[in-house]
Amino acid sequence: MYDLETRKRALTLLRQGRSLNSASRQTGISRAAIRGWQARIEPLRPSDCCRCRDRPELPHPPDAYAYLLGLYLGDGCVSPHPRTGYFLRIACANAWPGLIDACANAVHAVHPTGSVHRLPREGCVSVVSYGRHWPCLFPQHAPGKKHERHIQLATWQRESVNAHPWEFLRGLVHSDGCRTTNWTERTVAGQRKRYEYPRYFFTNKSEDIRRLYTDTLDHLGIEWKQANTWNISVARKASVAMMDRHIGPKD
Repeated sequence: MYDLETRKRALTLLRQGRSLNSASRQTGISRAAIRGWQARIEPLRPSDCCRCRDRPELPHPPDAYAYLLGLYLGDGCVSPHPRTGYFLRIACANAWPGLIDACANAVHAVHPTGSVHRLPREGCVSVVSYGRHWPCLFPQHAPGKKHERHIQLATWQRESVNAHPWEFLRGLVHSDGCRTTNWTERTVAGQRKRYEYPRYFFTNKSEDIRRLYTDTLDHLGIEWKQANTWNISVARKASVAMMDRHIGPKD
């Protein structure tokens, strides 16, 4: 006979993406026993998810969730998994190792009972975490590409964004935005002079996600303009200075 804590430890290995064979070898418990616990115990643990409780709560910590929500809307997806139910995957470019660390830290903060994996891909690293309740935390999960379907935040997600708007913006910029330096030339006293100035761009095919970005900019008093069909620009000096204080360039 095994106590409940032993059973939970074995099931935690499965939620982390381990196979039944791997969990059995590590714990010394038979595959059949672990499979039976998975069928009996896992469906009876909705309280593990802050959204499945009798009185749903905002994900904790809320600032990490707001940042992770921005990353998810830009470069993330939730997919089914045969053993763990679902897994969250967020693609981060290799050029920004600091961003990869920030993403992994946010995933771990929001889902501390699961492990976080960094899977190398061509030109990027996929930050991955397995769990049954990722669709609860990201109800935008659905078949198809985000820009081909309607994206709307749930009321509790809007509360999280309103409480931590800069973290939400930071996640969006880190996924589908950048800070660049533009330049122009002007004639001053008969001489051509080159002027450089920083600006932020955010590019996303989804009109709904672009609107979430610009609505948050409006809420914070950031001036912006539509640079082209998919591109939002922030170039006013005061607005760029505010973005620099709270977001800054990727690292």
